[in-house]
Amino acid sequence: MRYPQGGGLTAERQQFREGVRLQAAERFARGEASSVIAKDLRVSVRSVQRWRQAWEEDGPRALRSQGPASLPRLSEKQFAQLEAELAKGPAAHGWQDQRWTLSRVKTVIGRRFHLTYTIQGVRKLLVRNGWSCQVPARRAMERNDEAVAGWVKETWPCAEVSRRPMEPGSSSRTKPASP
Repeated sequence: MRYPQGGGLTAERQQFREGVRLQAAERFARGEASSVIAKDLRVSVRSVQRWRQAWEEDGPRALRSQGPASLPRLSEKQFAQLEAELAKGPAAHGWQDQRWTLSRVKTVIGRRFHLTYTIQGVRKLLVRNGWSCQVPARRAMERNDEAVAGWVKETWPCAEVSRRPMEPGSSSRTKPASP
């Protein structure tokens, strides 16, 4: 994911980025070049060019933060209800096995709240609210931690081959021997 909380910037990070854009606006007014501004602010030249265009059209207010791109479709209260439904298990909702899949969660959301989500939207919703992929509750009884540690230390380095050859190569694919 692009952002650690799974779908957006924190308020502090939004303010920081807005500050960077407003610094760029001050420098636009002084007539500085986009490449110099980009280097000093540690952003891409293309971003500075987009900011400059917005600044020329609407002034510094065009560079202010617009807030989140969208609001969550499920409120916190509704998400708490969804968690309660998920806690009942898939069998309570008509599925034979005890596995929650994204499509099943999507179906529960549709039935309970009359909202349609995409599969990826369901995934983002769950991750944003602290859910993760299903993992075993405990390790297998057969697992031998000493054997795993030995394998990682001894066998894996031999199996892992470096991607680059150590000797100088040729840039030509068709004539490897050519200079």
